[in-house]
Amino acid sequence: MTTSPDSPTIGMLNEKPMHAALKQWYAQPGDSVEVLVDGFVIDILRGDLLVEIQTGNFSAIKEKLSTLVATQPVRLVYPIPQEKWIIKIPPGGEGKAQRRKSPKRGGFEDVFKELVSFPELLPQPNFSLEVLLIQEEEVRRYDGRRAWRRRGWVTQERRLLGVVSGRRFETPGDIFSLIPDAVPETFTTSDLAGAMKKPRRLAQQAAYCLRKMGVITQVGKQGRSVLYARADGADLTPRHYEGST
Repeated sequence: MTTSPDSPTIGMLNEKPMHAALKQWYAQPGDSVEVLVDGFVIDILRGDLLVEIQTGNFSAIKEKLSTLVATQPVRLVYPIPQEKWIIKIPPGGEGKAQRRKSPKRGGFEDVFKELVSFPELLPQPNFSLEVLLIQEEEVRRYDGRRAWRRRGWVTQERRLLGVVSGRRFETPGDIFSLIPDAVPETFTTSDLAGAMKKPRRLAQQAAYCLRKMGVITQVGKQGRSVLYARADGADLTPRHYEGST
């Protein structure tokens, strides 16, 4: 591992408030921040552990993580808003900003939405994933030329209000622990969605990740739906923990 702690102000030039706050919250005494490792800027270096904080899409860091994890331990830290307050700045910045609480509540299982980018990394011994449930503010501004789905409102920045809890996933068994016991021995994604009390789209993403990790397998069809079952010989014993760092 080749490191250079002197180079990387480049990683902070366009740093968003959420990323900066999480990096400050996660770092411990003795850690180095913004370190250049084998050509990549790493958020936190803790001994020989590389910690990367990602607040956006996993697809953006797939190549980076896949390269680094081949030779050294890497931990990906990802926040999911359990509670969110939305602040709308009026057009032109004139008038009083509106603040309301979003009815949506995120959970650990929402990580499947992003994990579809590289589910094959979790079985690797050098890779771990830490999910943080957070409270956040999302600041939106009006831009009539963009974001038609939000009627012109675009996200300007996200602000960390607090970290509620964390959970680390180091093995496929850890991630499988997110699947409720109520799921039958053979199941469809509709069965999985019902047990998780989540939309079927998320259940499909979960099934894809678990299949890629080798913990479930396709065993047949039920009408037009694929039937899944736990894979023979798969180690589903979880080793996760509650808490963080």
